[in-house]
Amino acid sequence: GAGAHVIIGARRPEAAASDLAGVGGQLTILPLDLSAPASIDAFAEAVAGVTDQLHIQIDNAAIMANPLTRDARGYESQFATNHLGHFQLTARLWPLLKAGKARVVSVSSIGHRRSDVVLDDPNFERREYEKWSAYGQAKSANALFAVELDRLGAPHGVRAFSLHPGGIVTPLQRNLTMAEQQAMGWFDADGNPNPGFKSTEAGAATTVWCATSPLLEGMGGVYCEDCNITVLTGPDTPQWSGAMPYICDPETAKALWAKSEELTGVQFRP
Repeated sequence: GAGAHVIIGARRPEAAASDLAGVGGQLTILPLDLSAPASIDAFAEAVAGVTDQLHIQIDNAAIMANPLTRDARGYESQFATNHLGHFQLTARLWPLLKAGKARVVSVSSIGHRRSDVVLDDPNFERREYEKWSAYGQAKSANALFAVELDRLGAPHGVRAFSLHPGGIVTPLQRNLTMAEQQAMGWFDADGNPNPGFKSTEAGAATTVWCATSPLLEGMGGVYCEDCNITVLTGPDTPQWSGAMPYICDPETAKALWAKSEELTGVQFRP
């Protein structure tokens, strides 16, 4: 509605087309599987064939709390898809992002509170797999990625942000039973969602705010929620809000960047 040309990367383009059938404006849907490096490279090449600059990149794809699965490289799937895939994608799209002086928005989660990034074993090769720790690690990585990308990108006019969108009922929960979701308070005994959950539109609001708000002009590397920059967690911070200090640590962000280059084989130094 604002006149943007929106390019959507979708693992199932047909499903994306169906979901977006009622959306007006200029849309381009291209195949993209963030767990497959060759698919990421092909997508980036296709995007470069559509435009010579990007003004906004939203890294929104995610899987959550699935049983242990590994990609073709042997990497744990939540870390590989949610973080490494977006890392490689951003690297491949960098010339277009730089040309557009873009904002890059990394969708994290309050789930980051479940785990920092374990840099010496991100793929659960030496520790026992736990699906929520894996999800928390991936979401912490999303926030740390924005911290380092903003540091490296700011001299080129590219700024990066991360955010918690809020609780939303979406297919992201596909790997969880109703009993699990009820035990966590997401649904009541009758299957009604927690009234604190947001609608899809409200859940998208902070992402759009990070991508477009003039209030963030000249800023970056911050973690946001509810259309605002959030605060670090403290003893009185509610359970479902705030940012743990470890997702804002610049040294951890640099170390994660180096580990991501090592794991992907993509040297990304803007």
